[in-house]
Amino acid sequence: MATTRKWPSSSWSEDVRTRRLALLLQYEGTAYHGWQRQPHGPTIQATLEAAVGKLQPGFQGAAMAAGRTDAGVHAAGQVAHVDVTSPIPDRRWPKALNGCLPPDIRVLAARAVSSQWHACFSARWRRYRYLLYNHPAPNLFLRTTTWHRYNTTLNTERMGTALQPLLGRHDLRAFQRAGSSRPHARTTVQAVEVQRRGDVVAVDVQCSGFLYGMMRLLVGQLVAVGEGRLPVHVFEQRWRLGKREEVREAAPPQGLCFMGVGYEAALFPGAVPWPGGCLGVG
Repeated sequence: MATTRKWPSSSWSEDVRTRRLALLLQYEGTAYHGWQRQPHGPTIQATLEAAVGKLQPGFQGAAMAAGRTDAGVHAAGQVAHVDVTSPIPDRRWPKALNGCLPPDIRVLAARAVSSQWHACFSARWRRYRYLLYNHPAPNLFLRTTTWHRYNTTLNTERMGTALQPLLGRHDLRAFQRAGSSRPHARTTVQAVEVQRRGDVVAVDVQCSGFLYGMMRLLVGQLVAVGEGRLPVHVFEQRWRLGKREEVREAAPPQGLCFMGVGYEAALFPGAVPWPGGCLGVG
């Protein structure tokens, strides 16, 4: 049951209730140790909570995200929720928070949701994109958002062929890093795509939920397929048989971006631009 109290400022006369806000976030994750709060090093969660605390002194709540991105990973359409009592109107929270946040974290939108709604547990799907820069020479301006692969031209047709059998519900323990608290490694892969625009290759995967480290391990294997070092049938055999010991190469974090998350009712329809658009990948 929501609590009610009077806000002490004379500029606000209405009752103030604890309410849950859903926030649409973007962040450039290079300078952060991932989403989740940690004792050493800055994180997105701790930085966002500190910003809420500046607007609501005494704030003791936690910002809960749809996906806990790793160190160095970016987000174009992360969704988080936070419980607040401040009288700041919902529509003004993005501007107010952005005034308290560093420039590599932006709140794009906010809206009130039910107290039973949860950014993570209410999600129906999540989507990640991995960007590869496939050119012999490096590009300084893409080094924080792509993985530079330069030895050979990636065969995107072969990569796409390798991805297709992943569609559906499978045990993907071969793409799960050690240390996961999940009781099983089953998930439903809902969409996959590999596309090239010039020297930029984008790998998109949408799932009901991602395993710990899944996307980076998957892309590491997929690049080996695209470079001709790993046959498509061996790629499939490894994940179908759960051969985690054979999945050794993980893609680095900087090419990975949390693209968005879906709920039963769309919260922020059409609000998230896709990274890679400026590179010709839409």
